[in-house]
Amino acid sequence: MTHLNIPVSVLNLAPIREGQGPKDAIDAMVDLAQATEEMGYNRYWIAEHHNTPTLVSSATSILIKHTLEHTKKIRVGSGGVMLPNHAPLVVAEQFGTMATIYPGRLDLGLGRAPGTDMMTASALRRSKNDSVYTFPEDVDSLLTYFGPEEKQDYVKAYPGVGTNVPLYILGSSTDSAYLAASLGLPYVFASHFAPRYMEEAISIYRKRFKPSEYLDKPYMMVCLNVIAAESDEEAKFLSTTMQQFFLNVVRGSQMFLQPPVESMDTIWNPMEKEMAAGMSSVTLSGSKESVRDQMTAFQEKYKVDEIMAVSYIYDPEKQKRSYQILKDIVDGK
Repeated sequence: MTHLNIPVSVLNLAPIREGQGPKDAIDAMVDLAQATEEMGYNRYWIAEHHNTPTLVSSATSILIKHTLEHTKKIRVGSGGVMLPNHAPLVVAEQFGTMATIYPGRLDLGLGRAPGTDMMTASALRRSKNDSVYTFPEDVDSLLTYFGPEEKQDYVKAYPGVGTNVPLYILGSSTDSAYLAASLGLPYVFASHFAPRYMEEAISIYRKRFKPSEYLDKPYMMVCLNVIAAESDEEAKFLSTTMQQFFLNVVRGSQMFLQPPVESMDTIWNPMEKEMAAGMSSVTLSGSKESVRDQMTAFQEKYKVDEIMAVSYIYDPEKQKRSYQILKDIVDGK
């Protein structure tokens, strides 16, 4: 039997549920963090999205600080900070300050996409040049800012120096796999919405990994969707919320997180169904037994070091139950 006892973590995009407002979404984010901390989850990451009225995750570092404040031991971090939008020094100062207040509990996941459309990216852009291309240098700057005093340049992050905030490279293509491998940093693949290059990216990262002062061997995390419930039928019903979420993305529409429906066939057309299914193909869904089987098959193939779960479930109690079922599976319960 494949060993499933691996760390599990949570990614939250902080969606607003239908019938609720931004404050409710922030409260729900904290509530889920507290619940998953109690369950023994490893880390809780919050995404960065802009100009998206259905999500409240634009000021990621403020949400991280808010979550740290209302939890006790779970690691909290960014999934991720989108570096093209931020000067590395500002990120280092913000995370250095949080690391000073909450030592040993902070992660900094870094992405190279702007996390929004091009017009919004331009409004956020810290320079007129395309800072997507300076991503490797920006990551390097952050490693320096968090590093020891003697490795600093003239400009330093106070607080930040010597905090050694751990960095994680996030990616949804193979580019980031090469970068994470060359820097010897942990790598997190976004299979929860862009599964297409997952297998290739995992392989590149492992093959090309160079040991570093941060990591002596590859550390591969995969982010995927999980809809676990008491039965396969219930999970199928609950997963229509996730399907509507991805349909939203396909259509470019701005619907809040929707309650589950009996059938999606009246909502989407065959092409939309196919596109949404392609984005969400890496999903563990069903009863505890079904999810265990799917996860075993996934681990036999990929042997990842950590799984980060996203669960788009409308009912917060059912969402927590889904996370509890996943945790029970890795704990062998």
